[in-house]
Formats: sequence, structure tokens, C-alpha cells
Amino acid sequence: MADFITIDRRDFLKIGVAGGFLLGLHLRARGKTAQEAQATGDSTVFAPNAWIRITGDGSIHFLVARSEMGQGVMTSLPMLIAEELGVGLDQISVRFAAASPEYKNQLIGQQLTGGSTSIRDAWTKLREAGAIARTMLVEVAALRWQVAADDCRVERAQVLHPDGKLRFGFGELAEQAASISIPSGVFLKDAGQWTLIGTPAPRLDTPKKVAGTARYGIDVLLTNMSVACVERCPVFGGRPRSVEADVALALPGVLAVVPISAGIAVVAEDTWTALRARELLQIDWQFGPNAAVSSASILARFERELDATPVAVRSTGDIKTALSDAAHVIEAVYETPFQAHACMEPMNCTADVRADGCDIYVPTQAQTGCQRTGMEITGLDESKVRVHTTFLGGGFGRRGEQDFVRDAVELSKQLRRPVQVIWTREDDIRHDFYRPAGLNRLRGGLDAEGLPIAWHQHIVGHSILSRVAPDAVADGKDRTSVEGAANLPYAIANLQVDYRLDNTHVPVGFWRAVGSSQNAWITECFLDELAAAGYQEPLALRRRLLSRQPRYLRVLDLAADKAGWETPASAGRHRGIAVAESFGSCVAQVAEISIDAGRVLVHRVVCAVDCGQVVNPDTVVAQMESGIIYGLSATLKGAITIDNGRVQQSNFDTFPLLRMSETPAIDVHLVASDEAPGGVGEPGLPPIAPAVCNAVFAATGRPVRTLPIRI
Repeated sequence: MADFITIDRRDFLKIGVAGGFLLGLHLRARGKTAQEAQATGDSTVFAPNAWIRITGDGSIHFLVARSEMGQGVMTSLPMLIAEELGVGLDQISVRFAAASPEYKNQLIGQQLTGGSTSIRDAWTKLREAGAIARTMLVEVAALRWQVAADDCRVERAQVLHPDGKLRFGFGELAEQAASISIPSGVFLKDAGQWTLIGTPAPRLDTPKKVAGTARYGIDVLLTNMSVACVERCPVFGGRPRSVEADVALALPGVLAVVPISAGIAVVAEDTWTALRARELLQIDWQFGPNAAVSSASILARFERELDATPVAVRSTGDIKTALSDAAHVIEAVYETPFQAHACMEPMNCTADVRADGCDIYVPTQAQTGCQRTGMEITGLDESKVRVHTTFLGGGFGRRGEQDFVRDAVELSKQLRRPVQVIWTREDDIRHDFYRPAGLNRLRGGLDAEGLPIAWHQHIVGHSILSRVAPDAVADGKDRTSVEGAANLPYAIANLQVDYRLDNTHVPVGFWRAVGSSQNAWITECFLDELAAAGYQEPLALRRRLLSRQPRYLRVLDLAADKAGWETPASAGRHRGIAVAESFGSCVAQVAEISIDAGRVLVHRVVCAVDCGQVVNPDTVVAQMESGIIYGLSATLKGAITIDNGRVQQSNFDTFPLLRMSETPAIDVHLVASDEAPGGVGEPGLPPIAPAVCNAVFAATGRPVRTLPIRI
């Protein structure tokens, strides 16, 4: 299975190539040779670091240590290495890296894809990796020619002699390069020398996806593999009291009915048999104390917490006096629902546990987490638990969890054979780690001129970190929950943001853009409420309050200009604007909508983004579009509701997503920037809900304070 996700250079040639990338200077002390640093089992393989393998036949392999879930890292990360190494993207093969400490995401602390960190973490170290390899190959060529290395140059996987005529291919130099010392320092190219970074490059994973040969987790097939489906208690926290499985076991092809930590698993020869047999199980559930919980009771609980003593996460000025002295005070309560991730590929994992090792084949965002899960369940050492990352049919934070991995490893250990666990869409919707529900009370004070002088926001809701990293919220603050609120950029003299942690029995997790996905909606919509109350034009007020925030102003002005903000919309159309910073990038959006029989139609979205230095502009545009569409589903469509302790939604009929026919025209504009790269996978989402809701406010005169929008 080691190469089933390899992207071959021949596939790339079918779609052509364009390039683009950038860098500076970085030094790191080293002393080992490439062979000593990277044991490859082949003395002819040049492996100067964890990401590059060059063989004697001239093959160049890049190992990508981040998960490809549609965001484009299988192209953008190799671009960083290829730029410095001096090769074209059409000259390389790419495959996913194994789980290893060498691939730790320094911004997160483990090998994990999330938080829009892939490029930010890789920006220097992958360029450096390419530069080290290039420097060593040039050194070997220069030694053979007896010329100065500085007089040689690299071009498309060849080192050229100063005379421009003699040349060595990388393959001819690989074995000798593996025997020399890794340099203690390397120079990185100046931005003016880039030929790949910053230019649009076709995605390396596209050919296999178009041909249908890309392997996702659900495609894994091992010898002697069985398939399992797990029945989970419909009430979170419940457990089976008893199970009657005789009828299920009598079905041809059923191999076992096995209790595991998540519930009752039916193991069969194929998926459909497992699903049919699961329906025949008769389980008496012990639902526990959560069986009476509902969305209404959770809301009532949050409402009580609005009056409880919170923890201040930001405080500037004197909020109490400012509100007391304000000429006009506006108060509003905003409610956000639970949201499911709804990945197109339902959760799945295949595990093969043996006495001498454990192999996990999985579409995961968290290789380190998978390896730790395997070690915990099997008792095996780290070196014996191997994680094989497949393509991901969507992630959005959901595939950083370990529940589906645990299912497969537990079953394979018990049955002593490879087991693939498959979730249905209903399993996925009903047993997610949801975006947290929450309640926000805001009070804003205006002066006699209608300008904001006071802003008080009180947030009540779940803590994601209290589940995954309890020590991180020992002070009562979950920083993931207040993103987009605690960093409010507006120049308001008296500002206070409070947080009250309140976890219910509903499991919550990281959902695309995390806290900013909710708080940007709340803060940007409330600002429009203050603008209306003070008779201020929404864009003009933002410009005034952001006069010392040039990045915000640049994206606001660009989005407004491209949307024609200063000219009236056509009859029946209305516009709304919003801006948000998240994950190191700043994004502004203008939404143009109409309302037809109580239904909001979004016709056009104009997006401006400043994400610092750009690696592949095509990826940036695609991710802005993706975030907008994903955010529109949560704005206009679905919500997760609870009744009798359980999720009421089950599939796309009850948890609908935005359809192609409902998708607006989307125009994305990039701000040229010399700043360090910011994230792009998530920042496109936070502004879309407030941009649409502010357009609805402009159309109806009524603010939208509950999602999804209901008119």
C-alpha cells in the first residue's frame, strides 16, 4: 500500500505546468551526511532531509507531510521545495509521508493539518530543505569539474557547468551527494529569482482525481479484510444494557457482533451485509441522564449563564461608565446553533493489528493522533504503529478526531485480521463533534454624533479546548471560542469581552474557522446595528474605526470597489459588507442578495483577501470560494438540533447543503503583500455570514440574530 497515493510525473504532464514561489536566508547547523541523517536502505538514494528523495535513475520524490483534503497542499508544499531545488513540478513524484516526529507542525506541536497552518509552518523549512539539497548537488558537480560551486547553476534538475555546455543530471550526482556533509547554512532565493512561487500552478492531484484513480480511505482494500459498521447509542453518553444479535449473526456473510468502546459493531465480509445485519440488532440502551436534553433546554441553560459571573478576556477603558454616559445604548442577543461538518466522504478507517505491528490506513488530519491511538490500544511501540494517510474527502476539522480510528484499531485487535470501519451519512451527522452552539449578549453605546464609544460582548458556550487540552482553559478562557471577538480591530475606546464556559452533553470540536466562524458574524452584524442606530453608513463607519488598521482598509476598499458599493444595486437587490481577520489573513466580502417569498437568494459575492506572500494564487482563490460556499450552507441552510438527548438530523434531506443552482457568482481579488504567508483554508468563511445578514438587514430593516436565516 506504500505507493497507492503516489502522484506520478506522467500524470502531471497531461495537464501542463506553470510555476511560482519565493524565499530569503536561513541558517541551521548540521554535520551529518545525507545517508547518516536519513536511513533509506539504499546507498544510491540521496535523502538530505525528511522531504526529498533522489535516486540514481534521476527520479525525484517529495514527501508531503500534511493531509490533502482539497485545499491544495499536495501542490503548494512541493512548490516550496521545487523552487529552491531547481526542478519543475512536472519532474517530480509526490506521496504522503508517514507519521514521524520529523514532520511535526511547529505551529501546532504535532503532525497535524489544521488551523490554516500548512504553508505558514512550511514557509521557511521546506524552502530550506530544497536549498540544502541543491547546494549539495552543486557541490558534488563542482568537485568533479574542479570549478567553484558559486559559478555553477541549476536548471530543471540539472547542474550546469560555468561554460553552459557541460551538465550533470541530479541522478548522476545522487550517490556521491549522499556521502558528503550536510551544509551548516544555505542561501535562499530572493523573491526576484522565483520562478514558481507566486505563479498559478495546476494541482498535482487533479489527474488522478479526474481519472477516478485517487485513493481515499474508503477505497482501501487489504487481503483478508472484513468490514464493520458500528451502532452507537442515539443519546450521547448512553451505553448498551443488552444486545440480541442472533438474527444478525444468522445473515450469510456476517462474521461477528462485537462490543467496542463506541457501541456494538457488526463485522461482515462486505459493507452491505454489515449494514443489513446492523439493522437486525436488538439493543436495549441505557440512555443515562441526557435523555431529556433538548435544544430548548440548552438555550434556557445558556440564557441563565448570561447572568452568571464571566471571565474577562479583554478589557479596555471603563465600559460601565461609558455605557452609562452614552447618548444611545443598543442591546442584542445573538444565537448560534450546533453545526455538523458533513464531509462528502463519511468517516472511515482500516486497521491491521498484528503481534509485531499495527498499520492504520486512514483519511486523517492528525497523523500523530492516529499513531498515539494505535499505541494506546495495542501497547505497541511508536516504531511499530504505522500510519498510511490517504486522500481526504473533506476534513474541516472533523478528521482530526480519533473516534473512527479507535473503532478500527479496537476491532482489528480483537479479531486479529484487517478491519475497515465504514460510517454511513446518518452515522456522520448524528455522531459528529459539532461546531459549538452559543449565546452572545452585546451592548453598544453611541455618542451624540452616533459614533460607537462602548462595546460590551458576553459570550456563553462550550469549550472545545476543555475536551482536547484541559490545561489550556484552566483560567476559564477558551481562546478558540473568543477568536473574532477578543481581537476586535475597531477603535472603540471602551471595550470589554467576557466569556462564560458552559459545556453540555453534546460533543463539540474544531469546525472550519473555529471561533471566528461565529464571532465574525456576531461582531460584524452588531456593528451594522450600531451604524443604523447612529445613522452611519456601514462602510464609512468601518473605515473610520479602522483608520489605524491598513490591512483591513486595503481589503475593505478593494472589495467595495470591485462590488460597486458606491453605486446603487439594481432593483430588488441589496448589499452587505463585512471584514474579518483570522489565521494571519484579512478578508473582506460584499454580498448582493434579494429576497423572494421569504427566501434569501445570494447572487454575487465579492471577496478581497490579504494573506501575505502567496505561493499558488489559484489555491488561494479556490479556498476563498470554498470557504464562502461552506459558510453559506451554515448561513442559509442547516443546523443541528437536539431532542430527547439526540440529534434530530440524519442526512442531507434534514441537514441540507448549498446546491450548485444556489451558488452565487464569486469574484476573488488578492492584495499584493510582502507580509509572511497567512492561512487561506479557513479565513474565507468568517465574513460571508455577516455580509449576507447585513444585506438582509439593509433589505428588511430587521437584524438577523439567529442562524440559519429565517425570514
